[in-house]
Amino acid sequence: MNLNLDRLVPAYVREFEPYIPSKPDDELKKLYGCDHLYRLNNNENPLGPPPGAQEIIRRFQPPRGALYPSGDSFYLRREIGRVNGIDPDQVIVGNGANEVIAFVVKAFCQQGDNIITTDKTFAVYEWVATFSGIEARLVPIKDESFDDKGMLARVDGNTKVLFLCNPNNPSGTYWTKDRLISFLNALDGRQIVVVDEAYFEFVEEDDYPNGISLIRDYPNLVVFRTFSKMYGIAGLRIGYLAAGLPVADMIRRTCVVYSVNSVAQEAALACLRDDTGHIEQTRALIRESRSFLREELAKLKMPVIAGEGNYLIVKLQGSDTLAYRKLMREGIMIRPMTGFRYPNHIRVTLAQMEAMEAFMAALKKTLET
Repeated sequence: MNLNLDRLVPAYVREFEPYIPSKPDDELKKLYGCDHLYRLNNNENPLGPPPGAQEIIRRFQPPRGALYPSGDSFYLRREIGRVNGIDPDQVIVGNGANEVIAFVVKAFCQQGDNIITTDKTFAVYEWVATFSGIEARLVPIKDESFDDKGMLARVDGNTKVLFLCNPNNPSGTYWTKDRLISFLNALDGRQIVVVDEAYFEFVEEDDYPNGISLIRDYPNLVVFRTFSKMYGIAGLRIGYLAAGLPVADMIRRTCVVYSVNSVAQEAALACLRDDTGHIEQTRALIRESRSFLREELAKLKMPVIAGEGNYLIVKLQGSDTLAYRKLMREGIMIRPMTGFRYPNHIRVTLAQMEAMEAFMAALKKTLET
């Protein structure tokens, strides 16, 4: 029997480089010979979930594991709608950001179409388009931010979706409300504009826009949010998008029902109802950690890109992949940035001071070897 994958598999899938996730922590510790591991690679919240969500996870009854979850996250969508002042039917919940990105691409794009984003941002927009057979047009970043004029110049009759990460991962730069509105006005509803607000809750600047509040005036706008970052339930994989009713109706047709598990739905609901000051506590921790690292790295004369979000980027004099291996031997896990098209840079998640001090000690040690 001869299996001809060249004939069965589209070229855009065969040629796509698969993402290789890191090994489990215990395996990494054995591999690098370290007895502890500070995870500073995935922008996770070191405080974990709010107390109410922790209680949901703790008290989930095993027999409920035999029952399918709400197929459309009914109660969670209702709460998201209440919090944001929109109709619950404008909300679609998915199994993490990757799934809601795929929902949008499947709803609006077919072969011959293109999406537009930038070259140094969350890579999944590009990946989902590419392995779906859709052209991803990457406009070079400008001043560490999305280049609005450059993106508009790449739009043509086959452009269906433009993806903006606001604030951008990994640079932390953000578009102000005025800049976003100007961009939306220039497109005049001809394309779908996705604004990914995965780090929305971390931003404290007054001119930062709340994308969901703009949907009423811009029916081509789709906004992503997640419970993975600020709310600390990345392990449960849950995020959502909000859009005008006609757009949400089209996207919903591409959804896979029952993809979001019951624990995730109920924990996310508890996150939205949290009144323990979880967001304020996390923001305070991030401010302290960012200030500490900026000061310490300045002493070493190491350039830093530190905007909004719970991360910053450090420029190295040498290889980021070599730095990763050296830091791992000290029990520090960071993100090499070559894959983000930032060669010789590393991204560091802002976390508790214990972890920040350990990172600086390990970094200084690697610079001496």
